[in-house]
Amino acid sequence: MTSPRRPRHPQRQTVPRWITLAIRPLLLGLVALSLLAGIAGGLLRAGVALPAMAHSAWPGHAALAHAALMICGFLGTVIGIERAVAVKLRAAFLAPLASGAGAVFLLLGQFELGAWLIVAAAIVFTAVNVVIVGRQRAAHTWLLLVAAGAWLAGNLLFATNQGVVATLPWWFAFLVMTIAAERLEMTRLMRRRPGAELSLQVVLATLLGGAAWSTLAPTAGGLLYGTALVLLALWLAVFDIARYTVRAHGLSRYMAVCLLGGYAWLAVAGAAWAATALGLPLRDAALHALGLGFIVSMMMGHAPVILPAIARIKLQFGAFFYVPLAMLHLSLLLRLGAGVMGNPLRSTGALLNAAAIALFAATIAGAAVAWRIQHREPDALTTRKTSS
Repeated sequence: MTSPRRPRHPQRQTVPRWITLAIRPLLLGLVALSLLAGIAGGLLRAGVALPAMAHSAWPGHAALAHAALMICGFLGTVIGIERAVAVKLRAAFLAPLASGAGAVFLLLGQFELGAWLIVAAAIVFTAVNVVIVGRQRAAHTWLLLVAAGAWLAGNLLFATNQGVVATLPWWFAFLVMTIAAERLEMTRLMRRRPGAELSLQVVLATLLGGAAWSTLAPTAGGLLYGTALVLLALWLAVFDIARYTVRAHGLSRYMAVCLLGGYAWLAVAGAAWAATALGLPLRDAALHALGLGFIVSMMMGHAPVILPAIARIKLQFGAFFYVPLAMLHLSLLLRLGAGVMGNPLRSTGALLNAAAIALFAATIAGAAVAWRIQHREPDALTTRKTSS
């Protein structure tokens, strides 16, 4: 039981405004650097030539650390910022600072230091989620804590050079379970069917079992992991509120389209993951149907809501948001379809994947400018009327 002497919101006294203002540009720079370097590394791995970088060392480092840059340096830092803003504790910002700094050292070729900084980030991040569970004991907050533990497990395997076969299942489990926790929280807005929460727990326990088993027995673990991803896609398709909000209008419909499209790619990723474990050449399909089709779709869907909260910018939503989303899905179809057939268009698809992400970033920037322009004129008119 909480003591009555304990302040109800002690976090309000712990984060001076000047600190958040000082670290915001730094964190933004680390996020942007991780994303750009991760994309460059991914393009190199897909066979896209980047001649302007031929005489630099960091592109090679980016190619080697592509997954770490995207999952830990970019997404881990973004999620760390979101969680730090939510919990409002000064020490919570150490997690995104450490993961962003770890990405910088990976790019510099200091892989050991970079990896252990990412481990430190996950330790702080896990502690932050312990605080959140202490404040709100709910199924989704417990799930966020388990997801943080999965990130820590993957980071430890990465730092101890256990290889991507052992590391990637834990990293993706972190992202998948974080998204599942957010969607579970949203199901509170609708009437839950009996057994919905229990079935989700069984599916995610299977996912964790597959990740753990992949370290010892990659074939069996991969089959279990892929099966869990397919089952999770089915759970989300059946129980998530997006199947109702897709009938709405504006931002609600856009978010639902992002989510439902992502769930389809999640099922594809699960099937491809299991097939890869059996020896079929579908590794690129497994990783990028999950990383791009599912996770980036979720990012595009949630960004118009999350960015105003953590970056204090307001966005003017419009139909143009659908353009980068459509480009992402179509380019992923090209990439994965061409990859299965051994077609050189796979690299073209990868390049268009990157272009879709860049276009989405430009859309966000344009939406922020559009909101300011639209709301500047009424404000100016109100000011003139007041002064007169």
